[in-house]
Amino acid sequence: MKPISFLLLLTLTLSLLAQEDWAGPAFRDTRIVNGHSVETNQKGQLKFIISHRFGSIDGGLEEFYGLDQSNVRMGLDFGITKRLTVGTGRSSEQKTLDGFVKWKLLEQTGNNAMPINLTLFSSAAIRTLNIDVAQRDYPFSSKLFYTYQVLIARKFSDRLSLQLMPTLVHRNFVETIEVSNDVLAIGGASRFQLTKTISWQLEYYYTLPDQLSDIYKNALSMGFDIETKSHVFQLHVSNSQGMIEKFFIGETRGSWEDLNIFFGFNISRDFQLGGRNYK
Repeated sequence: MKPISFLLLLTLTLSLLAQEDWAGPAFRDTRIVNGHSVETNQKGQLKFIISHRFGSIDGGLEEFYGLDQSNVRMGLDFGITKRLTVGTGRSSEQKTLDGFVKWKLLEQTGNNAMPINLTLFSSAAIRTLNIDVAQRDYPFSSKLFYTYQVLIARKFSDRLSLQLMPTLVHRNFVETIEVSNDVLAIGGASRFQLTKTISWQLEYYYTLPDQLSDIYKNALSMGFDIETKSHVFQLHVSNSQGMIEKFFIGETRGSWEDLNIFFGFNISRDFQLGGRNYK
């Protein structure tokens, strides 16, 4: 049997096993704080997401503790099937457009025949703000960025879920030869259910050494998810003001030690355009 045929057969077999006794979602939303969770939209489900990050709270009263400044991302995610989601969005930071594809390959089962959830994630982003380094003109390709992730999560109980996120971010353009075009990172996240509708989320991305300038930090974010019938409202604090992987993995400048951190929120609204209504 050819290797690719074996891989396809193995994937199909594991997927069928995972359908036997679903353990339920590891996370309540498709986002944890800044990054993606293993969860995907249901078939025909359109999710409208507004993500808002205020300025740093270390600006004090003069900047109203960050409330005078903000970055915004508006996005749409759509479930082509219950395992395949596509999405797009625009961030005000560097006037960046992004798009992604997300495929849930494996689902955890309640009988432990499949002990994990596994989702593949790929995105591309383009900075539409002009690059102004040494007053030179740069080609269109220099504004492109790519992200590849394997999202692995396990729901340990109705209250506790953990996730790992091995990640590669590729930047076509970097400002100096001392930094790498490719950034390898390992993310970790957790969810702890406090009440029926409120959970505590924690997310951390560690970038491997000798890839970024010393001014950049590892991104640490935490906050609460609040669920309603058709909304998920997320309140959180992070040392990253960016809302896509290019920013919060490769360009985080904030420091928790110096209180150079940012308050923010995500709010999502779900619409059912076809198929079963899961809300």
